[in-house]
Amino acid sequence: MIQDIAPHRYDPAYRAPKVKEGDKVLIYRENGLLCHMEENEIEYVSVKEIAEIYPDIDKEAIFLFRIDGQNYFTLQHAAECDFKGFAFVSKDTLRAVRPIWRAFAGITGFQIHNWYDQNRYCGFCKTKLLHVQEERALKCPSCGRILYPQICPSIIAGIINGDQILLTKYTKGHSNFRKYALVAGYVEVGESLEDALRREVMEEVGLSVKNIRYYKSQPWSFTNALLVGFFCDVDKDADIKMDQTELSEAEWFHRDSIPMERSESEISLTGEMIDAFIKKQI
Repeated sequence: MIQDIAPHRYDPAYRAPKVKEGDKVLIYRENGLLCHMEENEIEYVSVKEIAEIYPDIDKEAIFLFRIDGQNYFTLQHAAECDFKGFAFVSKDTLRAVRPIWRAFAGITGFQIHNWYDQNRYCGFCKTKLLHVQEERALKCPSCGRILYPQICPSIIAGIINGDQILLTKYTKGHSNFRKYALVAGYVEVGESLEDALRREVMEEVGLSVKNIRYYKSQPWSFTNALLVGFFCDVDKDADIKMDQTELSEAEWFHRDSIPMERSESEISLTGEMIDAFIKKQI
C-alpha cells in the first residue's frame, strides 16, 4: 500500500528545525503539487531551487515530516508565485506516480498543508491562530483554544458470500473514483467501527452481515481518512438493494472473474483486500 515505503523510513514526529538548502518543499495550489515530472517519475523541489523565487522561505516554511532523515516543509502563501521550470500535478496523479515513497510524501504533505490552510482563524472568537512550537498544533492567543489535525476514521467492508465478493462503483456525483471498490464509509460520532460497518453495508447495499473480522488499517490522505478494513460474511439474504444516490453498480463477483487493475493492490487498502480475496489469503 502507499504507506508501505520500506526500506525508506517515514518519521511523523513534530520538530521545528531550521531550513536548509537541501530540504524538500511541498508546495500546493488547490489540488495541485509542485514538482519535477519525467514520465511517471516524480521529484520535489528543494529549498535551494526556490530560494530566489521565495526569499522568505527560511521564515515561513512549515515543517511537515522527515523521510530517511531529510526534512520536508510546506509554504502557505507560495501558490501564487511564478515557479518557472516546474509544474503542478493533480493530487490524484499521486496514485500512479513512482517511486511510491515519494507519492506517499506528496499526499501526506497535502493533508497536513490543507489542515494548516483551512484553520487560520479561531472558529470561536475569530482571532488569527498561532503555531505551537512544541507540537503540531494551532493555538488561539485570545481564548486559548488549541487545534490538532483531524483524522476521519472510515471503514472498508469486504463482504463475502462463499467464493464471491461484493464490488461497487460510485455515482459520478458522489466520487471521482471510477474503478470497482468495496463498500466503505465514515464512522459517525458515538459509533464503533463494527457498528459503522453494519450501518454502511445496510445503507449502501441493503445487506446484513456477520463474522466481522479485522484485516488491516491504512492512512489515506487523499480523503483525510484513517481506513480500517474488515472482512465479513453476508448473513442469509444475499439479494442486493443498492442505494442509487451513492452507487452506480453493486454486484457479486466470483474470485476468478474479478475486474481489477493490479496497481490498485500496491496503493490502496481496498485493492489489497480484493487481491487477498482473489489469492485466498483470507
